[in-house]
Amino acid sequence: MTTAFVLSGGSNLGAAQIGMLAALRDGGVTPDLIVGTSVGAINGAMVAAGADPGEIAAVWRRLRRDTIFPTWSRCTLRAVVGRSNCLCHSSGIRRLLQEHLRFERLEQAPIPLHVVATDVLNGRDVVLCTGDSTEAILASIAIPGILPPVNIEGRDLIDGGVVNNTPISHAVDLGADVIWVVTTGYSCKLETLPRSALGMALHAASLAIHQRLAIDVQHYEPQVDLRVVPPLCPITIAPTDFSRSAELFDRAHAVTRDWLAAWTPQMRQERLLQPHDPPIPIVTVPGTWHRLQAVPNESLRQTQGQEQADAAGRMDET
Repeated sequence: MTTAFVLSGGSNLGAAQIGMLAALRDGGVTPDLIVGTSVGAINGAMVAAGADPGEIAAVWRRLRRDTIFPTWSRCTLRAVVGRSNCLCHSSGIRRLLQEHLRFERLEQAPIPLHVVATDVLNGRDVVLCTGDSTEAILASIAIPGILPPVNIEGRDLIDGGVVNNTPISHAVDLGADVIWVVTTGYSCKLETLPRSALGMALHAASLAIHQRLAIDVQHYEPQVDLRVVPPLCPITIAPTDFSRSAELFDRAHAVTRDWLAAWTPQMRQERLLQPHDPPIPIVTVPGTWHRLQAVPNESLRQTQGQEQADAAGRMDET
């Protein structure tokens, strides 16, 4: 049996992801491989190197917005006058990665690590498992229009979350039998609009991304032993606020710990992708878990394309 961790993107909510990972580790759950997108690639790289979740949480507690999204830099001024395709430079994130990554190349990771990015020109997701680890992760977190694209082997790459924020499909393709989906969630039940343009852009993107996750879970759940860790809700933290990492870690750790205590292989979550705080509703599913033949990414694209064509045909008939 091959166990995979799939780690989604989610900007500052990556601190909650570490709380979930800490609870999984406390419960004896460890991965044979890791697939990560965006901030999930950062967290996944540190987990793949064997870092303790508490150690990773300490890194998160020291993070501030200007480290990740420096404002009014030279890059910002160039973007304002139309001479740059991004608002922020990535030097702060680069320094962070160089300080905390424990392997220079992806293939050196003690636990196999696969990082997902997006090819700007053809719009397809790209899985990186070899090459410079810093450059690969910078590509995976390059939010379009905000952080600069990264050129790797002649391809300009941006944030993997643009097309595959929670890359369950790649874990299936890699032969995983048991997949733990560790999301970051999204800022839900907000009482006011995000105040900054950057915050609004990140929040809107997270809403769209979460819908893709719901579709993927529905598609892959019959094929593999899929275990989706419940995301937090409500979260009223602005997408650019990195000052509440300790709070996110503690809440996510508690929710995941309680969920694991109630979970058994004969149970599945009710409303898998509906965010919860305790108690987590669980329902029993008759029968046993079955590992069916994996559907490759290309097959999924063809299936989705046919579904869209059928829907268009029905609309024409009406």
